[in-house]
Amino acid sequence: MEDRLREAVAGSHADYTEARWEQVTRSRVAFQRDQLMALESGEEAGGIVRCLVNGAWGIAVFTNPADLPRKIEEATHLARTASSHVVDPVGLAPAQVVEARHEGQMKRDFRGVPLDEKRRLAEAYNKLILGHSPQIASSSVRYTDAWRRTVYANSEGTYIEQGIPDVTLMVAAVARKNGDIQQAFESLGYAAGFDTVQGKEVEARKAAQRAVDLLGAKPVQGGTYTVILDPDLAGVFIHEAFGHICEADFLLKNEPMRKVMHVGTRFGVESLNVVDDGYRAGERGNAPYDDEGVPWQKAYLIKNGILTGLMHSRATAHKMNAAPTGNARAVSWEHDPIVRMRNTFIEPGTATLDEMLQGIERGLYACAAFGGQTMFEQFTFSAAYGHEIVNGKIGPMVRDVVLTGNVFHTLQNIEMIGKDFKLEGSAGGCGKGGQWPLPTTTGAPHVRVRNVTVGGR
Repeated sequence: MEDRLREAVAGSHADYTEARWEQVTRSRVAFQRDQLMALESGEEAGGIVRCLVNGAWGIAVFTNPADLPRKIEEATHLARTASSHVVDPVGLAPAQVVEARHEGQMKRDFRGVPLDEKRRLAEAYNKLILGHSPQIASSSVRYTDAWRRTVYANSEGTYIEQGIPDVTLMVAAVARKNGDIQQAFESLGYAAGFDTVQGKEVEARKAAQRAVDLLGAKPVQGGTYTVILDPDLAGVFIHEAFGHICEADFLLKNEPMRKVMHVGTRFGVESLNVVDDGYRAGERGNAPYDDEGVPWQKAYLIKNGILTGLMHSRATAHKMNAAPTGNARAVSWEHDPIVRMRNTFIEPGTATLDEMLQGIERGLYACAAFGGQTMFEQFTFSAAYGHEIVNGKIGPMVRDVVLTGNVFHTLQNIEMIGKDFKLEGSAGGCGKGGQWPLPTTTGAPHVRVRNVTVGGR
């Protein structure tokens, strides 16, 4: 495959050509209540070529490597045809020419684990949840793994091979009492081996017990609170509410937001640092090079409260006179890369949780993200659960916690940032531009924010 890709891109008549070939092996096990819903494994392979001619892209996908030269000709023809109608021509920022091979590390390679052993692991977690309490009405357990091998070459001379592992586990419980139904879950994801999802009985029990506890929790009283976000919710918040508006392709399509997102503008308190990091071994969904062959870097989006950078592909970097950041990612070989996050997090501060609780007479401790949506700078997030804060102490559990607001106001209202820190991937993924689920990692310490609007009764 190496010689085939190198020769094909070198022989292209386009201004620029790149080709990416992927082979993926994966397996999945799913239980719903006491039923085995999925037990499967499979393989797939395919590739994509992109050719740039006079500022226009031509793209073609293929499943037979022998078709690569013909597909490059096809993509070149498409690009040449499109170039006569181009209004906003594409350019590419310079990128380092790279020759590299990377193999993700696994302590226990899931490719060598029998499918039946994966089934037994998921079944054991499922039985643990179902047997936790008479109030548990249903359960859901899902295990997945995938090994993605990519081979990339471009006409500038870059050639990269990468092997990327991905393993996830989601355990969920549904509790019921007198017609009231509550659910809870734990979600884990790693760029690692089978061993990382073994021994997770504590997580299964935690999900089951939380579902039961939510039956006795009262709905939160709506109002404006000082809120402490736990690391899970703070990490998802910074990814969803702020990270997406730092993706340069989004800003290039949204002039009103582009006017707001000026590098050098203060968006938060001086202690706030927001990072989209490059390769972190073992964290889900990242590798040393992106899908344009650009080395991944540590990019500060906010440094000391000030917007210092955006996330770029080579094309967006060219348009905005910036350097590529290694954020061009594709969810699979059927898609071209677009600007996506990797490991996005709030760096730790200096406060302890006890210090953050002090001085709050009536507040809210919001934990874990259950769902949400963003529209430009406006956000709505549902916490999986919460606790009242009464006179500086964490009090009773509450449910139906919905946080709404403006991301810029919220960042300005941050009062304290914890020195604890948690970075983790989940079993889900990020969606954008029809590409889902893309593995990402989020992280944060505890974060205290004043004047947060909380929906409720």
